[in-house]
Amino acid sequence: MKYTALITGASKGIGFELAKLFAKEGCSLILVARNADQLQQIKSSFEKDYKISVQVIVKDLSLPDAAEAIFREAEAPHITYLVNNAGFGDFGPFADTEWERYERMIQLNITTLTRLCHLFIQRESSQNNRQITRRILNVCSTAAFQPGPMMAVYFATKAYVLHFSEAIGYEVKNRGITVTSLCPGPTGTFFMEDSNMKKSSMVKGRKLPMAADVAKVGYQAMLKGKSVAIHGTRNKLIAFGVRLLPRKWVTRLSGKFLK
Repeated sequence: MKYTALITGASKGIGFELAKLFAKEGCSLILVARNADQLQQIKSSFEKDYKISVQVIVKDLSLPDAAEAIFREAEAPHITYLVNNAGFGDFGPFADTEWERYERMIQLNITTLTRLCHLFIQRESSQNNRQITRRILNVCSTAAFQPGPMMAVYFATKAYVLHFSEAIGYEVKNRGITVTSLCPGPTGTFFMEDSNMKKSSMVKGRKLPMAADVAKVGYQAMLKGKSVAIHGTRNKLIAFGVRLLPRKWVTRLSGKFLK
């Protein structure tokens, strides 16, 4: 059986690096993003370099019904891996950002991701061949472990993704499906610019991890069926350390860190 990976947000950053890892293993790809030119360049490059089949789907995942459209357009009869990487945030006081941006963020980070998981599980768990383990990798964030003043909605969406992924992972483990949450901290990708995070003290003057290194951690954890993968020792300490502090302190420290 030919393995196929469906990857959202695949045109750059962590999504692109994950696509490259799958391609190196000879996995067919369905790549989803908004930028048609970038996707076509990746398709041509990967098909030439790795001798694999690549389908591109140009789609804005912040729009309603995007998930259904992707599964209608996907040409592969079976999808072995689902990678929900697409997402965006916004840095600044909650009240100063237009509601439409938050609405798009919630649609993309939560609703579309949830629907893609639902469609994937319903479709693939119905297959009779249980010898092949299907896998979901949801790209989350260390933001999932605490509130985030100045990025309140983004942090909240990632908390949803983490808890949702852990819950459905428990439900589907007997269906031959694993669910992994990749939780990176700030990473050297276009996400920083798209989310205006370069203004934050969290990234100013810091040398950020490369997207390729973060992708490798997530990819390996997914193949092992781990439920949560956190990139970097510092991020692991922060993620688990906040459990020991009063909630008021966690919010206060997070606010100072993000200002």
